[in-house]
Amino acid sequence: MENHGDHFHLQRQKKRRLVLFPLPLQGHINPMLQLASILYHKAGFSITIIHTNFNSPNSSNYPHFSFRSIPEALSETEASTTDIIAFVMLLNVKCVVPFQDCLAELLGGGGDDDDDVACLITDAAWYFTQAVADTLKLPRIVLLPTSVCFFNAFTAIPLLYEKGCLPMQDFQLETPVLEIPPLRYKDLPIFETHDPENSIRFTKDVVKQTKASSGIIWNSFQELEVLALTNLKQEFPIPNFPIGPFHKYFPASSSSLIAQDQTSISWLDKQPPKSVIYVSFGSLAVVNETEFQEIAWGLANSKLPFLLVVRPGLVRGTEWLESLPKNFMEMLDGRGHIVKWAPQQEVLAHSSVGAFWTHNGWNSTLESICEGVPMICQPGHGDQLVNARYVCDVWRFGLHLEKKVERGEIERAIRRVILEAEGQKMIERIMILKDKMDICLKTGGSSYQSLESLISYIMSF
Repeated sequence: MENHGDHFHLQRQKKRRLVLFPLPLQGHINPMLQLASILYHKAGFSITIIHTNFNSPNSSNYPHFSFRSIPEALSETEASTTDIIAFVMLLNVKCVVPFQDCLAELLGGGGDDDDDVACLITDAAWYFTQAVADTLKLPRIVLLPTSVCFFNAFTAIPLLYEKGCLPMQDFQLETPVLEIPPLRYKDLPIFETHDPENSIRFTKDVVKQTKASSGIIWNSFQELEVLALTNLKQEFPIPNFPIGPFHKYFPASSSSLIAQDQTSISWLDKQPPKSVIYVSFGSLAVVNETEFQEIAWGLANSKLPFLLVVRPGLVRGTEWLESLPKNFMEMLDGRGHIVKWAPQQEVLAHSSVGAFWTHNGWNSTLESICEGVPMICQPGHGDQLVNARYVCDVWRFGLHLEKKVERGEIERAIRRVILEAEGQKMIERIMILKDKMDICLKTGGSSYQSLESLISYIMSF
């Protein structure tokens, strides 16, 4: 993509500093660091990243930024929980004092040159930071690293509880949610937590403190979510800046917390065009041994080449590949390649990849759209459920695996997307959107203009 530095060059008496605070989860760290790079390279802001010790980013990858760690004092048990809502709520308590102390020190000129701090940018899930920003008289802008469609559904959940539509009963699963079409009740982004009241409280806190913020930055683009953005502005009448896709501002890069296996690319180089099914379920998903074996046999029985990411911990109760059927790889005779983690942007951009079997986290969904790769959708929880419904039923360049994980269903889905006319139609639809995405980032495009507006807005503080 062309360099926008000249277009966004602003004459300033004094350099302005931005303080960014990412949530320490893989799908949240990446977009925040990408945003930091955009604002550094395109507008010349100085950048300070405040981060927890837990899942701390690799500062050596970002020599231009200043990094400040704060102690969140998590016990081993607290840090290893699978209850994401309880974990994030706990962080919102434990980080208050160390974060406020760190930010106050920065505002007092504590070590980061004498740049004037223009504003604070935090993940929306750091809802405690609004009160800190207010106390220190610092504007706070929120980054929402999700789709706008998801956030609209997320904000509606307390209302559905008030109406008595939730908690959900089994008979409701396939019922349309009239308040948020095209979702069904089973698509609602209700995060599993040991205390359902936590989920409602968390949602209300995020919504309230986002409304109190000075604006929202989205890793999305106008042409993809025009209706969702229009609906959002009715509930959130604050400035909204859809400036994505973030990762397309620069050559493929990674702030991954997991080491990437580059053999993925050399293996793809040997495969026919548009023939490979790339399979990755993200950094948090877990499957049981039976499901993993069904996935393996479904891939094998499709008779098509596949690149499968099996990160350690994906298969419950195993180290890595112990659950694979005996002699599985030998039987494939080179038609399959398994890695612990792949350079996903490079993989999706490769000419051999014909489909992406994904959990539909927003980063993965956006990367697939940007490369024109249709999807097989197997969402697990939260925003993935909403994203998958939109990919399959609204944007119509994906196939939803809605039944249990079964090898016959998997084989049929792969062949439908890669070999049949249905898959060709998906490619046509996704390529139209890919072209719109390419335009939105160029001079005068929607994301380009939104970024210009964001920079001017920050400079006005």
